[in-house]
Amino acid sequence: MDRRQFLSAAAVLAAATAPMTPSLAEAAPAAPLNPPGIRVAGIRMIPVAGGKYKVWTKKIGSGAVKVLLLHGGPGFSHEYLEAMESFLPEAGIEMYYYDQLGSNNSDQPDDTSLWTLPRFVEEVEEVRQGLGLDQFVLYGHSWGGILAIDYALKYQRHLKGLVISNMAAGIQAYLKRVNALRSLMKPDSQKLIRELEAKQAYDDPAYEKIMMEEMYPQMICRLDPWPEPVTRAFRHANLTIYNQMQGKSELEVTGNLKDWERWDQLSQIKVKTLTIGATHDEMDPEDMKRMATLMPNARSVICPQGSHLCMWDDQEFYFKNLIPFLKSV
Repeated sequence: MDRRQFLSAAAVLAAATAPMTPSLAEAAPAAPLNPPGIRVAGIRMIPVAGGKYKVWTKKIGSGAVKVLLLHGGPGFSHEYLEAMESFLPEAGIEMYYYDQLGSNNSDQPDDTSLWTLPRFVEEVEEVRQGLGLDQFVLYGHSWGGILAIDYALKYQRHLKGLVISNMAAGIQAYLKRVNALRSLMKPDSQKLIRELEAKQAYDDPAYEKIMMEEMYPQMICRLDPWPEPVTRAFRHANLTIYNQMQGKSELEVTGNLKDWERWDQLSQIKVKTLTIGATHDEMDPEDMKRMATLMPNARSVICPQGSHLCMWDDQEFYFKNLIPFLKSV
């Protein structure tokens, strides 16, 4: 008997010997997302969007201080934050990676109604509940910083601390800074970028080439070559989400985040907070300092050699300041 015949015979036998199908009310519960009693390197799948989808999380290390990491994008993944596991666990800090819905290891539904900031805030709360976290530190980098701010404004009671890394408190501040950095491009490149933007030709290979070769190496990550986790995160980016929420350009915001401004609400965030900026970041370091002055229990750190990914290109300074803050909450 070959494999196909065996499976067919087994199905017939199972049907013949199975009890009568129960009603829907009596049906057995759905299989759990995570196999019980099996060690899977700290990985847990968490139901989100009311249980319709699942997201990937991974716990590394153990300790009294627990940190949930919100990656950037929108639509990137936890991968470029893998620098964290070289520092936090050995400092006795328990950390949790989490790929947001639509990103890399998590479900990637084809439903554009999901890609909104309010829904992502509720997703973070679903993840918090699924992981059993309370009185934890929420860390948000870039877009993750937007998400962390809005989560803190709604669910602050669950937080013990907050880290906002490389994200200003409003899109207009970001646009002012990033457009001032156009001077990093060669004059001919600046002219060509303007022409392509006027035609909304963001998918033109010339546009991407200028950004990747002249802008990103100066304001995103100043290492050469880029660390493998960074290039891997770029390869796995879900551009559908990025384009809907940010837009197709790093220099303009045309997506549904374009009106996001929270400067006037920062005073409502009472938990102990650290803002992290960098001299060469696409976020103005002065904005990161200003944010800390607007929150009653916050301070700011500026990485002197770093850019947007200063956990890589100013690594020693970054973690020399992040870890003591995490231990202090």
